[in-house]
Amino acid sequence: MALPVLIVEDDDALREALVDTLTLGGHDVVEASDGQAALKLLEHQRVGLVLSDVQMRPMDGETLLGEIKRRYPWVPVILMTAYGVVEKAVAALHAGAAHYLPKPFEPDALLQEVARYLLPDGSEEHVIAEDPAMRALLDVARRVAQSDASVLITGESGTGKEVLARFIHRNSPRADKPFVAINCAAIPEQLLESTLFGHERGAFTGAAVQHIGKFEQADGGTLLLDEITEMPLSLQAKLLRVLQEREVERVGGTKPLKVDLRVLATSNRDLPNAVANGHFREDLYYRLNVFPLALPALRERPDDVVPLARAMLARHAARMNRRAPALTPEAIRQLAAHGWEGNIRELDNVVQRALILAPGDVIEAAHLYLPQRPGAPAPVMSTAAVVAHVVAAAPTDLKALEKQHILDALRASGGVRKQAAERLGMSERTLRYKLQQYREEDGGLDA
Repeated sequence: MALPVLIVEDDDALREALVDTLTLGGHDVVEASDGQAALKLLEHQRVGLVLSDVQMRPMDGETLLGEIKRRYPWVPVILMTAYGVVEKAVAALHAGAAHYLPKPFEPDALLQEVARYLLPDGSEEHVIAEDPAMRALLDVARRVAQSDASVLITGESGTGKEVLARFIHRNSPRADKPFVAINCAAIPEQLLESTLFGHERGAFTGAAVQHIGKFEQADGGTLLLDEITEMPLSLQAKLLRVLQEREVERVGGTKPLKVDLRVLATSNRDLPNAVANGHFREDLYYRLNVFPLALPALRERPDDVVPLARAMLARHAARMNRRAPALTPEAIRQLAAHGWEGNIRELDNVVQRALILAPGDVIEAAHLYLPQRPGAPAPVMSTAAVVAHVVAAAPTDLKALEKQHILDALRASGGVRKQAAERLGMSERTLRYKLQQYREEDGGLDA
């Protein structure tokens, strides 16, 4: 389910035409006649996309874009203009626009771009799919979502298997019912049975009250069994019965209870191999593997790397109450060239690290702190230690980190302040002020 599109256009006739086009295309729409009205609407209305004209008064679309990125950095913005020059388009994209749409455009082109960038209801679970392989996978996932077939999602650790499971649930007829997820590897074996199936009061020592298990909690909706290969063989047999009979019996219970739910499962292991080795029941494997979905590793979907990084920048920057910085071309190149053995989790770590190290509104390649050559180990200085130190640090320590970063930029620029300021994403005046502070504190600075 997607959030509505906000159309911002001061031409009444054109705004009406845009509303009609998107409404006929199946989108919910809200509208505003200028930038100020749009900002007022956003104070109380969640939207999944802003579609704004550029040439408006009193607030033009580029100013509106800046305000939206400052206040609601996770919301994508598409700008429209009849004056579509390359320089303006590039500037808008650097300022955070998702896309720049030159007028005139065909209705189908508009609908295609809106579908591409529109956030679902729950933007943190939005599946980024710019890469052709990922788009093809999501197309299949949408179709299988309409059935009640069990789905087995496989892929390396950190590829986003739970996000894909939630996507399937949101696109299914059960979308308005519960989505319950349980990590089979995170719960001790002696507690997993009770957690899944529930228990009656007095069923075992410590069972002081009745407990409703995950199967019952997910009744009518979807149950995700994350890392299913970590489930003990004894529980695999009970799970198989639930899938076959659609009924569950609580620990200590005497009668089965009917449940209506869809089961999704994930694994980062080779399941056929686990079956061959006797670590996973063959009959359960075939019961879960009605529809297999193999989620590609991040390095196998290179067109998703930069869009994912930008989405993460917006999300983490919003939590830090700052504007989402722009990525420089060199930073983008390095992100695209990296191997991402840790998949999306590794990318998320890199983004958080860059936000900590970048003092301004621009993220340079150096802020990413990536290995210098493909396959190289991580830098000697522990990133985890840097992040832990900064997060737990007092303000004076943050100031010291900023100072070190500024001095490093100066050295890298050969002492040329203008170049250093550009690298740091700050004005030359601000840089001069900070250097003067350091001189007063240290009694002098190295050249």
